[in-house]
Amino acid sequence: MKHIKVDMDGPIAVITIAREKVLNALSSEVIAELVDAAAGLERKLGLRAVILTGAGDKAFVAGADIAEMQALGYDGAETLSSRGVMLARHIDRSRLVWIAAVNGVALGGGCELALCCDFIYASSNAKFGQPEVKLGVIPGLGGTQRLARRVGIGKAKELIFTGDMIDAAEALRIRLVDAVFAPGELLGKARAAAQRIALNGPIAISEAKRVINKGLDKELYQGLLDETEAFAGLFQTQDQKEGMAAFLAKRQPKFKDAEVADYPMAQLHDED
Repeated sequence: MKHIKVDMDGPIAVITIAREKVLNALSSEVIAELVDAAAGLERKLGLRAVILTGAGDKAFVAGADIAEMQALGYDGAETLSSRGVMLARHIDRSRLVWIAAVNGVALGGGCELALCCDFIYASSNAKFGQPEVKLGVIPGLGGTQRLARRVGIGKAKELIFTGDMIDAAEALRIRLVDAVFAPGELLGKARAAAQRIALNGPIAISEAKRVINKGLDKELYQGLLDETEAFAGLFQTQDQKEGMAAFLAKRQPKFKDAEVADYPMAQLHDED
């Protein structure tokens, strides 16, 4: 691919947005490549987690490619936003765990891209913001919806309406990010978390992700019903039998990939 790199390391994939000269700006081509990469990784048995980061130490993604956006009309802007929604949908419905490793500024589309991931680790020099109103527009890749769900409606409105940028410590305080590390430790910490995830039952991880995400848009009781159904369904899997047998035998479970193929993304993550 032209703008991103995908490196495989056992059960972990690392996607690096590699446009360091323009602070990894998020163009329509970058989004398209990320969609293609996400779809391709979904089919790789043995893969458990994806770490998403930016090249260099200055930027995760500094924002959308303004040079590209400036000339857009309604149709072009709608297409760009729709592609971002498609990428977010791939990540939301993925059987894999996506970890954002924010290694520098994450502004506009960069902040939105991080918000698509299952959780966010940041370096201590990271900065976050949704400055779109300074350009006469609003977030168009999910920021108005995902930011409010993560930090609360009042704080989301404050950040979006002011366009203010916040540092990693403030992002941690308002729970925009889940942990902050020294710059040199960030990727190692993300890999360590991914390795711990990889030891667990892959179908259970996928089902937990599905139920959590779907429950955000449902009443509590309906979410509990979905959880019960998923919980019971897992008792029909070899993963459940292996996991519990290993626990009783006081050994490490050996989850196999064969059964994952019987639980494709479309089946596990279909909508009601």
